[in-house]
Amino acid sequence: MDKVGLVTITYNSADVLQPFLDSVWNQTHENLTLYVVDNLSTDTTLDILRNDKDSRLVVSKNETNFGVAKANNQGIKKAIDDGCNQILIINNDVEFETTLIEKLLKVQEDKCCSLVSPKMMYFDNPNHIWYAGSWFDKSKGYLPLHRGMGELDKGRYDETVEVEYAPTCCLLAKKEVFNDVGLMNEKYFVYFDDTDFSYRVWKNSRHKMFYYPDVEFYHKVGSLTKSFDKQKERTYRGDFFIKQNTRNHVYFLKQIGGVFSFFFIFWLFFKNNIKFVINSQIRKNLSTWWLINRSYFEGILMK
Repeated sequence: MDKVGLVTITYNSADVLQPFLDSVWNQTHENLTLYVVDNLSTDTTLDILRNDKDSRLVVSKNETNFGVAKANNQGIKKAIDDGCNQILIINNDVEFETTLIEKLLKVQEDKCCSLVSPKMMYFDNPNHIWYAGSWFDKSKGYLPLHRGMGELDKGRYDETVEVEYAPTCCLLAKKEVFNDVGLMNEKYFVYFDDTDFSYRVWKNSRHKMFYYPDVEFYHKVGSLTKSFDKQKERTYRGDFFIKQNTRNHVYFLKQIGGVFSFFFIFWLFFKNNIKFVINSQIRKNLSTWWLINRSYFEGILMK
């Protein structure tokens, strides 16, 4: 039986952690270990973990917040060292059915593939899709836009299909993938780390990735990274989200390289400033404009 190492990163996750733990311990596939890497939580996250008596829980505590990519790598390496032949990278702001792991392993077997990701729904709007497969769109600077995002689920995406990108909110991968493709690029503090990883898997071509729809999986989108900032009746993109996404998209294109990527990076400067003017989710003030442009040039300088 496959030994599955679940890897999740906590950072002030107390509000969402217990339902996640319940989902893990209720899995029908019992040969698993949950590796929690904590990025210096200051709430009651560690208290919740200390009170969990399941022997399959392994907690590592960082003395600083290393970000998602580096912390994921810590968990992945620990899982492989402990003999796990399957790695499930997963958020802890999710809840899911008892047969999640069992089903994803079965898809691997049936499709002769190395990576599988499920359909993901909005937790607060459970009839609406957050992720139903994704492919890299060169015309958008290789952004892998989620198919079906925000749509009412009417069964349009109920076929198991090969995809190019899956978010690491829930991604099952054989350990050989990391041997062949490498770990997460730790230059990404958060955001684009899974984009970069999926792109390398896709270009490597030795490992296939599939999307699987027949799973109950619910994501509390943005609950951990605070990607939105609600003020009275308006909702804006948070400064942290703007900084990381702006900078990391530029850096991601630099990693891809080539003439097209070079010109798209140039175009992004103008595109970002146009979005500042017309996007209602971006605050119209000097500090936000400066944040967007400073983050763009930070991406240019990243090596």
